[in-house]
Amino acid sequence: MARLVLSLDGQVMAEYNMNKERYTIGRLPDNDIRIDNAAVSGHHSLIINILNDSFLEDLNSTNGTYANGKLIKKHALQHGDVITVGHHQLRFVEDDEQQDEFEKTMVIQPSARPVEKLRAAAEGAVTGRSRALADGAAAVKKAKLQVLSGAFAGREVELTKALTTLGRPGVQVAAITRRSDTYYIVHVDSGKPDDFPLLNGTPIGAQATKLNDNDVIQLAGVKMGFFIN
Repeated sequence: MARLVLSLDGQVMAEYNMNKERYTIGRLPDNDIRIDNAAVSGHHSLIINILNDSFLEDLNSTNGTYANGKLIKKHALQHGDVITVGHHQLRFVEDDEQQDEFEKTMVIQPSARPVEKLRAAAEGAVTGRSRALADGAAAVKKAKLQVLSGAFAGREVELTKALTTLGRPGVQVAAITRRSDTYYIVHVDSGKPDDFPLLNGTPIGAQATKLNDNDVIQLAGVKMGFFIN
């Protein structure tokens, strides 16, 4: 089942499961997806679901409907498309099968991990005083990664384990470690020397680097946002 994730300025506001044939988007209360904002027309856009396909149509709105930054009249929706209505965004996300496929592609299972390097990464992520502070903290903040680019844009990976390994062996591999409520990313392996993942556009280097809310990671050609729930 497809769904729409409504956000404003990067903050998720609501999520809608696409289990009906027609969804209207607009400012008036009779819309299926109501966006109460002056930049949105009374009946702004329409989404029609036909079997496994979804189509977006502009309803002659004042400010127009955009798909992936382009003004449209009609548009066949694909997974990861971003619809802009006024100042709000609606991300079109397809069912969980693609989530599984992304995890098969990018989330490395324990049996495939380079064990020695991962052990060193996990042990070196927090040292000295910061380790003592982290171990003494009671609360554990939940965090997730959201894919920002490529065919799987919009997919999310919950960071529920103490160690999550991401990437493609032979291309680029990194690990995200959790120590209490603090998360670190560390380079594990790559296909060429000194080819480190990027954090907010800067290579992380060989040392573990602390992650902060809204950081952007680029790993093995995929951009992911790090968010603390």
